[in-house]
Amino acid sequence: MALTDIDVQKQIKHMMAFIEQEANEKAEEIDAKAEEEFNIEKGRLVQTQRLKIMDYYEKKEKQIEQQKKIQLSTMRNQARIAVLRARDNLILELLRDAKMRLSRIVSDVDTYQELLDKLVLQALLRLLEPVMIVRCRPQDLHLVEAAVQRAVPEFVMLCRKHSDVQVDQVAYLASGAAGGVEVYSGDQRIKVSNTLESRLNLAALEMMPEIRRALFGDNANRKFFI
Repeated sequence: MALTDIDVQKQIKHMMAFIEQEANEKAEEIDAKAEEEFNIEKGRLVQTQRLKIMDYYEKKEKQIEQQKKIQLSTMRNQARIAVLRARDNLILELLRDAKMRLSRIVSDVDTYQELLDKLVLQALLRLLEPVMIVRCRPQDLHLVEAAVQRAVPEFVMLCRKHSDVQVDQVAYLASGAAGGVEVYSGDQRIKVSNTLESRLNLAALEMMPEIRRALFGDNANRKFFI
């Protein structure tokens, strides 16, 4: 039985409807899959960026913490240096005060003469040259001459040798010297300094641990004491 045009039109419409439905279902399936993939990719990107952000701020936090430690260490070092500088200034002030007090020794003629006798003899025994030149302050010239006269016999007795000991009457100790003597070899290449300043500096150097302990107490970081 032949199909009429109406039947053909109906079948065509039916097929078009079926194809359209299939196309719509396929489009919905593609949309659903695309949305799923989009959500998955979006989640991955978000997670990746979140990790990057977390890593960035973690590094920043570590940098800040490191900077804090460096700043704290720098401040501690600066404070320690300031304390050490203040202590050194106090010790220098103490030594300056001690040098000023040397004038008290010089003002007592008998005490100073006795000290000069010892300083001259000690310098001669340290130098032990055939010719020795004793240099002093101009105002101490007569005291030093007397000290040399007393020191030479004792020097000979102790060393069992003779030396030509002269008191320099041309050159003197540097201006401002507190007292004492310097003894030179005949060619003036060797010198023994027994000025009051040099003796004070030597005593201060030897006693510096005791001085620091008396002023500032025991060093908490020091493990050994001699």
